[in-house]
Amino acid sequence: MASQRSASLATAYEPDVGFVDRILKGHCVTRMEMLPEKSVDVIFADPPYNLQLAGDLHRPDQSKVDAVDDAWDQFDSFRAYDAFTRAWLLAARRVLKPNGTIWVIGSYHNIFRVGASLQDLGYWILNDVVWRKTNPMPNFRGRRFQNAHETLIWASRDQNAKGYTFNYDSMKAANDDVQMRSDWLFPICTGGERLKDDDGQKLHPTQKPEALLARIMMASTKPGDVVLDPFFGTGTTGAVAKRLGRHFIGIEQDEAYVAAAEERIAAVEPLDPDSLTISGGKRAEPRVPFASLIEAGLIAPGAKLTDAGRRHVAKVRADGTVAIDGEAASIHRTGARVQGLSACNGWTFWHVEAEGELRPIDELRRLVRERMALQSKG
Repeated sequence: MASQRSASLATAYEPDVGFVDRILKGHCVTRMEMLPEKSVDVIFADPPYNLQLAGDLHRPDQSKVDAVDDAWDQFDSFRAYDAFTRAWLLAARRVLKPNGTIWVIGSYHNIFRVGASLQDLGYWILNDVVWRKTNPMPNFRGRRFQNAHETLIWASRDQNAKGYTFNYDSMKAANDDVQMRSDWLFPICTGGERLKDDDGQKLHPTQKPEALLARIMMASTKPGDVVLDPFFGTGTTGAVAKRLGRHFIGIEQDEAYVAAAEERIAAVEPLDPDSLTISGGKRAEPRVPFASLIEAGLIAPGAKLTDAGRRHVAKVRADGTVAIDGEAASIHRTGARVQGLSACNGWTFWHVEAEGELRPIDELRRLVRERMALQSKG
């Protein structure tokens, strides 16, 4: 079964078949050059770290540390690494939509070099995010601080990019109604989530936790978006994308990683659409002027508005203004004037009487928005 899935997904890009929800086997630059221009919404990249390890790492008891010593992480020089970085970043920028964004994760060995290349190539850095590990590996070489974090750079395609996705209100709500910070606390990938080979060893040395990718996608993508991972590894990006109702494109040149990713993603059950609805907050709701309530027949010209304490009474005019003592203005300006304030939210200040009870006119605005939503679905 794994070989059949590998054959179906790990093939070259074929325009008549499509390229989403597939793993493209090969070099990241070559495969990205096959993708259509401006075709992906978000890129998550976990490029080689270029750790420059000289010899094995050992613990104090002389046992060997299972460190990153694979061939794909080795470069002859910083110049060679920089050339590789520029090549894949250029290819990535070509396939990124004008309003798309890119996430790159790295350690102190490479992230600053990657960041400089990002800026040199015209990307615009939006944030750097620190992934603080709850269970980092001790530093076994030299008397130094423990390496307890990795850095993510989040960037738009260019300085003038407009309309990129950031689910601000959703992130704030998930963070107990406090603005989400740029330091994220997650454990490294361990336990049942960590993929192992037949000998019980880590299949991939730098497998990222699914919680980290989920935070990235929930923050910067919408359901149905396409997320490209040019260093796909064992498929964490694909697994999370499928579960969260996003599409993925994976690029990976190691056949063992491709096979493991195929099997892993095939086992993922997507969440139901209702669970994927993103909280947009007030700013994301369609603007409804007060006149829309009159046009919808929810308030008639000549109706009376009053505050919750019934101290002030305003008369609704046909043009959508409200008047007190012959002076008319918007619901906000009139509300501020009668209170002697510089500003007022007229939607919550003014009320209408219905069935013997005062109801804020904001409830009527909500009805208009619900009708607009139904009309858009129809």
